[in-house]
Amino acid sequence: MQKTLAFFKILRNFSVSSINNQIKKETIKPSQNPNTKGPHPVAILAVLSIGVSAYVSLVRHRAKSSKEDMTVCFILGGPGSGKGTQCAKLVQDFGFVHMSAGDLLREEQQRSGSEYGELIQNCIKEGKIVPMEVTIGLLEKKMIESDSNRFLIDGFPRQLDQALAFEKEVVESTLIIYLECSEEVMLKRLLKRGETSGRIDDNTETIKKRFKTFLEHSYPVVEHYRKIPNKVHTISSEDSVEEVYAKVKPIFTELFKQK
Repeated sequence: MQKTLAFFKILRNFSVSSINNQIKKETIKPSQNPNTKGPHPVAILAVLSIGVSAYVSLVRHRAKSSKEDMTVCFILGGPGSGKGTQCAKLVQDFGFVHMSAGDLLREEQQRSGSEYGELIQNCIKEGKIVPMEVTIGLLEKKMIESDSNRFLIDGFPRQLDQALAFEKEVVESTLIIYLECSEEVMLKRLLKRGETSGRIDDNTETIKKRFKTFLEHSYPVVEHYRKIPNKVHTISSEDSVEEVYAKVKPIFTELFKQK
């Protein structure tokens, strides 16, 4: 797993052109390229980690994607603030692709043969943050697989280094919705959800750890983006779903008028 995480770190240090050149080298047989003794270590790690097709897709996606045409919105808020619920309504009205960082991590944890399964499970159980190389890799893979240029990402970034890395290596965010909600209301919602969700993190002990993690690591992300004019839209999410959405929807209606 450490090699896989290292690969993602290495890959982000390569420009699109340098990786494209590497792909060309790797498609030449040794007899045609006498100056190389074998595949480059980066290419080997790529193939072992995400597969040949995913590696090539990643490079091609970065090369052809027009970042100016992409709309990427972070939906932030504490656990139980209603991020997923509001995202579902935005998907219906505006055609977004919704990516829940938490759902992607749980899917990866349950995937047979996943190198990250145990790591992700332990992080979720303890209310800790999964290494950003894993989360960013899963998010970008999902974006590559989609034909859309509109993305809602909820539950990410969970700390400032994740935000900076994603915006540097993938794409800058368009705007941030911060759903503000008291711990009392969020706890009540999560415990009710835990009655049927079967999620290992929907229990009082883990929920309180998640609140602590949010305040210490994730809320500073909101504060960072508030330094940028008109970047963060703070919405109270303690009201009903429809009342909250009545405040969220106009923000996106106005956004797409400008595009």
